[in-house]
Amino acid sequence: MERGNKEISLTVQARLLSLNRTSIYYKPVPPSKKEITIKHRIDEIYTQYPFYGSRRITVMLNRENIPINRKRVQRYMREMGIAGIYPGPNLSKRNTEHRVYPYLLRNITSNYPNHIWGIDITYIRLKHGWMYLVAIIDWFSRYIVNWELDQTLEVPFVLETVRKALTKTIPEILNSDQGSQFTSSQYCKLLLDTNVQISMDGKGRAADNIFIERLMSGQLNMRRFT
Repeated sequence: MERGNKEISLTVQARLLSLNRTSIYYKPVPPSKKEITIKHRIDEIYTQYPFYGSRRITVMLNRENIPINRKRVQRYMREMGIAGIYPGPNLSKRNTEHRVYPYLLRNITSNYPNHIWGIDITYIRLKHGWMYLVAIIDWFSRYIVNWELDQTLEVPFVLETVRKALTKTIPEILNSDQGSQFTSSQYCKLLLDTNVQISMDGKGRAADNIFIERLMSGQLNMRRFT
């Protein structure tokens, strides 16, 4: 959209692009300083205690004189793409209509480059907000095949990261958790079309994708871009 175009008005431009006219005047409201502070603290607690769920995090926040109810903590954790690591039916954030593939790596060791890749998404704390990091790591070499930053957890963000990685080489297996981005039909189709075997962690098995989990937990200091 060109707001300074004197020949074609914004109304005409919106009609040509099949856009709702009111949407072109919308300006997203940035998160409040309070929301940023609370989300950063939730991330700090989760990083230290990844087995904590929303109930225990809510208790800890209130003990720190941060008044908040569990419902809001659950919403913030959902927006941040995190969940407590413990066995249970609600661990996975996948869409129930999405397909889950079996975990292929039990008792298997990666013996050469591009045998097994792991992929995961994590929340990155920033001074005035946050970003999401998606990274792909080669299990054998511990090499970061590709990574991207974005402000959303939408599927295209993940797809673009995987597409760029696949232009470099093709792994035999790509392992992930059962998050909605990784169980989506677009993600699965992208891998199947390139003959990559899909592997997904079992529920409550934080160690299944251990190398990428170590990366995301801050071993390479990638969580704190402040």
